[in-house]
Amino acid sequence: MKLIERTAFSTVREFSSQFPAILVCGARQVGKTTLLRTAAEKGRTFVSLDDPDLRSLARTDPALFLQSYPPPVIIDEIQSAPQLLPFVKMAIDRDADMCGGFWFTGSQQFHLMRDVSESLAGRIGIIDLGGISQGEELGRTNDGEFIVPDTLDITKSFDTFQAVFRRIHRGSFPALVSGRAKNREAFYRSYVRTYLERDVHDLTRITDEERFLTFFKAAAARTGQLLNLSELARDVGIGATTARDWLGVLGISGIVYLLRPYSRNVTSRIVKTPKLYFTDTGLCSYLAGWSSPETLANGAMGGAILETFVVGELLKRYGSNGREPRLWFYRDKAGSEIDILIERDGMLSPIEVKKTASPSAGDVRAFAKARSLGLPIGNGAVLCLTERARPLSRDVSVIPIGSI
Repeated sequence: MKLIERTAFSTVREFSSQFPAILVCGARQVGKTTLLRTAAEKGRTFVSLDDPDLRSLARTDPALFLQSYPPPVIIDEIQSAPQLLPFVKMAIDRDADMCGGFWFTGSQQFHLMRDVSESLAGRIGIIDLGGISQGEELGRTNDGEFIVPDTLDITKSFDTFQAVFRRIHRGSFPALVSGRAKNREAFYRSYVRTYLERDVHDLTRITDEERFLTFFKAAAARTGQLLNLSELARDVGIGATTARDWLGVLGISGIVYLLRPYSRNVTSRIVKTPKLYFTDTGLCSYLAGWSSPETLANGAMGGAILETFVVGELLKRYGSNGREPRLWFYRDKAGSEIDILIERDGMLSPIEVKKTASPSAGDVRAFAKARSLGLPIGNGAVLCLTERARPLSRDVSVIPIGSI
């Protein structure tokens, strides 16, 4: 079984020396618990609120729970007992010098973040953990946020088209990447069933589980596209309000991400609808019914799933380093589009994702539109299936997707 070091390991240590508490959140089975248990020093207690007795104690008598499990402690699945958080705040406030006393994991981001912001604002460092990144799998554990390089290494070769799509089709869950889960289909079938039976029922009162599964699959087929809730609702046979609520469930549990259009100084010509992305391409491919990397790469979703992979990799870089994503896209009503805008230090870098090994200047024609957005424009890039980086123009580079 392959052991994979996580970029977030150093972030846990950094935040633990700075904040009284840290929270690692993300979808189920992305490695939150393993990360904290691996990073834990000797003497730190581990408590899982999946245990019904411990969960009941945490909910009904949080003061006694914290007496029984004082810091330093890891409390797994903290969203199961938000009643603990005010008592954690009191414990922190009693010890002004506490650093890293409480380590939490959580799987339901919106509800959890609301509870954390109410109880532990300014006292907690937050890490959004995704699945295994491409860089982590290839042994790069010091990746920060992606920056278009000023200088290109045109001699180094990166993964082939086939290797990239094998990674996309398999997905990034640690069990699959490490080889612990041998059967991809069985893993995702179990994951979806567990997700429906646990997270979905925890978050909303859904009486028609099969209809929600149909919605889940329909959303997967639309990854990388502008979100059209009315169309999605119509295809599944539900109302638009229900579709909005169900999409919210997928977002809260870390399954999907909505990429927003850049909106500073924009005019009415700019599309304001977000784009929908699944955070794991393997789960997305499974739900959409693609049986192999080859059929996925050559099918109707090939371009959209490649873009989804790139967005997911960028999000992992931000999250593992404890940073808020500064990602946007541009699209106007005339059809001009820039797949991704990365905002950094008051500057925008335009990114295009192409399922080709030989992009042309015409592929970045829309980059000129970014000049109307009110910020200086930095170096741009075409992320594609080339094996070597090269310049495309004075300020645009061709960069292998295998390198991000």
